[in-house]
Amino acid sequence: RRRPPQPPSRCTMAAVAEASGAKKILILSTSAGAMGGNPTGLWLAELAEPYYLFKEAGIEMTIASPTGGAIPIDAGSLKGDFFTAESKQFMHDADALDALFHSKAIADVSVDDFDGLYVAGGHGCCVDGGAMAPLVSAFYNAGKLTAADCHGPYCLIDAKKADGTPLVAGLEVTAFTNLEEEQAGATAWVQSNALFMETVFKEQGATFNAGDPWSSNVVTSGNLVTAQNPQSATAAANKCIEMLA
Repeated sequence: RRRPPQPPSRCTMAAVAEASGAKKILILSTSAGAMGGNPTGLWLAELAEPYYLFKEAGIEMTIASPTGGAIPIDAGSLKGDFFTAESKQFMHDADALDALFHSKAIADVSVDDFDGLYVAGGHGCCVDGGAMAPLVSAFYNAGKLTAADCHGPYCLIDAKKADGTPLVAGLEVTAFTNLEEEQAGATAWVQSNALFMETVFKEQGATFNAGDPWSSNVVTSGNLVTAQNPQSATAAANKCIEMLA
């Protein structure tokens, strides 16, 4: 019998993108599936929504994580209204799941191979955000798009400008706010195991722009784009697309 047509491999797709001059973005996610003994991981919508917007815009994507391999998904992001249409689509998309479950380790990626970086959120970033910081710093200091949503900006806490000062110093930023942590019932959990981004960024000399809780809020400061919460993922992705155009 005739063999059914096979979808193009990721290598073939990458070669096509290379030949067409397509922009390339690195999507970075946590590798941490627990914090303080409680399960956590990637907040799926914060990766799935940008994934499909980037794909529609013809941007080539590579998904990476601190340790590489399978990225844990926070089960809370698969419930109720948090389980968005794009998240559901992602969970039935073989190519998307292949990229998520076979993510590249950050040690195996180079800033030179990409035009920009987008860091998806989830409380897992509170565990390994520090491991992401050198790569994030490298993207920012190269003048390339550096974007992060919700808890993704946790990686900025240890990130540095080329002169060694905190990356966020003197910049306007946002992230999941202290009030949102409280409303999510996560204040004690974060206080015992991590830091509050809003508090630290202010201490580091950033201007923190807190939008209304659970509403879209995206802040651009030079080549740095930060977004506040899961509701901001689409707007953050669209800002990335605009800046990469």
